[in-house]
Amino acid sequence: MRRPASMWSLETLGRVRLSRHFFMRDFLYSEIGNFHEIQNIPDDLDLAIANGRAFCQTLMDPLEETFGRVAVRSGYRSRRLNQFGNDNRLNCARNDNPLECHIWDWAAGDAAVAGASVVVPWFADQYDRGRDWRDLAWWMHDHLPFSEIWFFPKLCAFNLVWRPAPQRRIDSYIAPRGTLLKAGAEPGEDLRTRQARYSDFPPFRGISYPALP
Repeated sequence: MRRPASMWSLETLGRVRLSRHFFMRDFLYSEIGNFHEIQNIPDDLDLAIANGRAFCQTLMDPLEETFGRVAVRSGYRSRRLNQFGNDNRLNCARNDNPLECHIWDWAAGDAAVAGASVVVPWFADQYDRGRDWRDLAWWMHDHLPFSEIWFFPKLCAFNLVWRPAPQRRIDSYIAPRGTLLKAGAEPGEDLRTRQARYSDFPPFRGISYPALP
């Protein structure tokens, strides 16, 4: 049976551990929700947690372990909050948009999805000095089983998306704008060329942590 949000306090929900480095609390804050006084609470706690765990363990932990702290710009959104953001043109996709990734409790099974808009400060500093966003894009292509990535000009933030069957698509609003990699397509740059782009990156999963008990 689906567990309703009313049975849990926000404090309890925030303490739920999603992965080695992330808790549910890391993904619940919303500027839209805060300003407009809209609660950002999952309709289906168990589904939100299950999809959030898959997202964090598969994609967020390797990023954190390689580059240090990863900043979450926009994480989980409830259906009500996301719809409000879309209705008021606050940079939220429609709830029924096939690429919407912030509503973690929307679907289960093969249709499951979870994602967040994040910033890698280590790379953002280099981006501010003129580094090409595609260096990070190709690193993620070659190291992470993501489904979709969308890059944005401010801070070189990007939407990072997990799905059980990854689409492997990369798009950007940073020049050169458009689609870098179509779903299911092969990269336009060969592996050696891609590796040269990120040869100065830290070693993959370069920070060693004790295993969880």
